[in-house]
Amino acid sequence: MINIVYRLKSPKFFEEAIDEIDMDGVIVRPTHLSICQADQRYYQGSRPADVLEKKLPMALIHEGIGEVVFDGEGNFKSGDKVVMIPNTPFGEDVCRANYSYSSKFRGSGFDGFTSDLIKMDSDRIVRMPEDFNPNVAAFIELISVAYQGISKFNEIAITPKEALGVWGDGNLGFITALFLKEKFPDSKVMVFGKHMDNLNLFSFADEVYPIHNVPDDLAVDHAFECVGSSASQSAIDQIIDLINPQGTINLFGVSEYPIPINTRMVLEKGLTIQGNSRSEREDFEGVVETLKQNPKLFEYLEKLVTNICEINSLNDLKEAFDKDYISKFGKTILKWNK
Repeated sequence: MINIVYRLKSPKFFEEAIDEIDMDGVIVRPTHLSICQADQRYYQGSRPADVLEKKLPMALIHEGIGEVVFDGEGNFKSGDKVVMIPNTPFGEDVCRANYSYSSKFRGSGFDGFTSDLIKMDSDRIVRMPEDFNPNVAAFIELISVAYQGISKFNEIAITPKEALGVWGDGNLGFITALFLKEKFPDSKVMVFGKHMDNLNLFSFADEVYPIHNVPDDLAVDHAFECVGSSASQSAIDQIIDLINPQGTINLFGVSEYPIPINTRMVLEKGLTIQGNSRSEREDFEGVVETLKQNPKLFEYLEKLVTNICEINSLNDLKEAFDKDYISKFGKTILKWNK
């Protein structure tokens, strides 16, 4: 079957390419996609030059939902609404697939979701209810990253979870704090950030604090760093100062450069540092089930939808990325009409 793929050829320049798609998997037509900061780093050309040269041209976007067009194995029927899983394992490994070097990730290791049709293995899609808000469902992948980090934290934390601190007032910080409050309703969830306009949206949190105005006697049992870039250094420093002994520091933020960490205090307090990246099928299934059981979460998550862009042409796609880049908070959703 003929398929058209819309690839980033060089920073800020998309091109169409015609590919042949085999009918030996599940064929999905994307309906709603969501732009991630990782996509923007490719689009803006802010990744190192050698990385861009190696990976481009490439179709972007790893957050999205779609409708099943065809499934030769009969596990899905035409029209089924599904969430697409970008992480793609190749072979067996002793670690989870989202941490395996043998896995490839769409929109990074190979083409993402900006195409007319996408061939997926049946275990790379998760059926979702028809009544899910598609603009929120478009970024279930991002929600699943927070979900898997919280699940891992729950397995390794050995001290009380009475006070949980989230550093970062952006999209991931919002989602992480929301799902922490959902999973640990009796815990105090505190959010630390730089922008009061953003912090005011965290209405579900127990407390919010500007990072430069934190009470001297405040302490947290466990912390979640959702800042990223060079700013994660100051966030981690503050976390180490405020966290109680034997707490866990759960890192989510991505930086292109090494970040110094005060190991003396890590040792003195006996802290555990856990890295979190990407997610796997069980995390997507967990998010879908959590949203089914707690539909009120959609009301909060809708606050993250700041742009909805109809995509009918390459120019529409470019304008959506430009609009997303100037947004200071929230998600840009692509209503994929290609």
